[in-house]
Amino acid sequence: MDLTLVLSFLGVAIVLTLMPGPDILFVIAQSISQSKKAGIVTALGLCSGLMVHITAAVCGISTIIYQSALAFAVVKYAGAAYLLFLAWQSFREKESDFMVRKNGQKSLEYRSLYKKGIFMNILNPKVSLFFLALLPQFVDKSLGHVSLQMLILGITAMCQALVIFIGISIFSDKVRDLLLHNLFIAKRMNVIKGLLLAFIGLQIAFSEK
Repeated sequence: MDLTLVLSFLGVAIVLTLMPGPDILFVIAQSISQSKKAGIVTALGLCSGLMVHITAAVCGISTIIYQSALAFAVVKYAGAAYLLFLAWQSFREKESDFMVRKNGQKSLEYRSLYKKGIFMNILNPKVSLFFLALLPQFVDKSLGHVSLQMLILGITAMCQALVIFIGISIFSDKVRDLLLHNLFIAKRMNVIKGLLLAFIGLQIAFSEK
């Protein structure tokens, strides 16, 4: 592939990844409410979910979903419902849970966070549309092997997203440390997390194609 084309795609992907969206907000929510490790594990789950979207785009499945209003709506509302369910769980968490985590006395369920990241990403139809709309624009048909080119670009997007999400997790963890020094905020961290998850869910539910 043309290196200039790949670098151009990388630049566009970085800008779009940094824009406030469900994935990056989800990483922030987990990092602030729990720890940078929780954010990083969530990021790994999200990027694992990207492989599903990349494969769907390469195989043409994303096109089918986009063209079917029903299929798009099912994926969209399933994703929104899942996030609202996570928000409800956060609201029900005990205030003391976050204080215990702060003192390192309670181990986090990293496997559960990883799975949440995967489901969160798979159930976000906007990610499929991202690859469906963007990948073909950076494919050089004269070189042939279009599917392979799209796969390479998809993996490039996944790698840069992981790097950015890890950086966001580390930064958010610093913010968490500052917030936990405020007892009023620390006791309401579950509410903050719940509100953020609910916002992400509603953002997906009311988004248009």
